Amino acid sequence: MKITRFLQLILGLVLLFNISCSSEYEEMVTSPTYENGYLITNEGNFGVPNADVSFITKDLNFVQNDIYKANNANENLGDVLQTIAYSGDQAYLLLNNSNKIQVVNRYTFKKTGEITSQLDNPRYMAVANNMLYVSNDRYNGPKSVNIYRTSDLSFVKKINFTDTVERVVVAGGNVFVQNSTYSFGNKITKINTTTNEIEGTPIALPNGNINKTIAYNNNVYTIAEGTTDSYIYQISAAGAIVKTTTLTGIANGTHLQIDNGRFFFSSYNKIYSMDMNATAVPATPIITAVDGGQYFTLYGFSVVDGRIFTSDVKSFTEASEMSVYTTSGTLITKFKTGMGSTSVYPN
Repeated sequence: MKITRFLQLILGLVLLFNISCSSEYEEMVTSPTYENGYLITNEGNFGVPNADVSFITKDLNFVQNDIYKANNANENLGDVLQTIAYSGDQAYLLLNNSNKIQVVNRYTFKKTGEITSQLDNPRYMAVANNMLYVSNDRYNGPKSVNIYRTSDLSFVKKINFTDTVERVVVAGGNVFVQNSTYSFGNKITKINTTTNEIEGTPIALPNGNINKTIAYNNNVYTIAEGTTDSYIYQISAAGAIVKTTTLTGIANGTHLQIDNGRFFFSSYNKIYSMDMNATAVPATPIITAVDGGQYFTLYGFSVVDGRIFTSDVKSFTEASEMSVYTTSGTLITKFKTGMGSTSVYPN
């Protein structure tokens, strides 16, 4: 009898040890963290809820795709992931064709909330003064910038526009809205984030049509394309054009990025780099990317932490291939991501 009780005690301890180890293991594999790396938006196919996010470590040695599904019981994120914005430990994932913004913890990617109120074909967003500013632009329909509180995701107000609204950036505490899409339009509107009203008249660029607007060091920068030359405009936080860089002989300038005091931009499948204070236009590109045709060439292009990320979206027929280069144009690595990879965000 004593031997039997002794054996039962040993067996119980073994089972307890196994359960403890199993629980610890399960916690390790089901609760990853996505710090010290990059998040990559994958649009997915229009009309299909196959958008998701990829993660790659900062050393570029580990890639995980579909991290939203992996951390939310295989739930689909939605249809056309347009952009990501951060506020504290929260990430806002804007789903254009799903008319929603999914909110997740940016380090665990567990969902924490959702915004659907008043959204109508949302395009881009930015965070300022604890508010989320979201552009909405329905084709041949209403256009607005909607404002939501980041604290409880509640709707605050809608600012209506007659011009198109596209990218939204923050400089000097003010919000700037790009009134141009698909290279049609040459204006930028300033929103005062204290009053949440449009301030002054739209900023009209003298030459070219705007392709992309970004913020850097409390200034706004936008690249405008022309048929012969292109232009990079610097706009102050007060809303004045303070500098124009003419890209003589480079037509159709697109995909403006700034990293470590240098401009990076493209013209079709060629990527150029130049010092922000330079007057001489680069004679040759640093990278000639994959020619994906009229609609898909350099569909994804980001410059982050001294690295250039470009994506070949394979005409949205298969997983994208992301290529990473040094800022001088030397290829570092390639890896597979999701369907329709676009932008890279440090996390």
